[in-house]
Amino acid sequence: MANSVNKVILVGRLGKDPETKFTQGGTQVTRFSLATDEQWTDKSGEKQRRTEWHNIVAWSKLADICQRYLVKGKLVYIEGRLQTQSWDDQEGKKHTRTEIRADSMVMLSPAAPGAGAEAAAGAPPAREPETSPEPAPEIGDDDVPF
Repeated sequence: MANSVNKVILVGRLGKDPETKFTQGGTQVTRFSLATDEQWTDKSGEKQRRTEWHNIVAWSKLADICQRYLVKGKLVYIEGRLQTQSWDDQEGKKHTRTEIRADSMVMLSPAAPGAGAEAAAGAPPAREPETSPEPAPEIGDDDVPF
């Protein structure tokens, strides 16, 4: 039976254009920042706003789609999971970074003009599941909590 859930759902705007790199094995990795806003009225009646920044990482086919179609300012829906990495720098100082590892992405703004031949031919796939480097665990009837 499953005893934990690691799921993130975000709707926000890209803070900058995606950046793509490739692993030594040739797997594409695309990273971008996503801003989400929270608005409320405080006790004095003043409107308040807070922006939260999220680091998003996409792999393989989803990484390619994000690189080709997403640009700064575009509104997107992201589903994924939290993933924290730790490492020591050259001076021995420990660093940690928590990211959202994207499993799927839906563009809520139109594709950028000139975003590749696919944009001219028509709309890209609205939702493309990621092919993860590691296999997803099998989930059986005994894993469902209800």
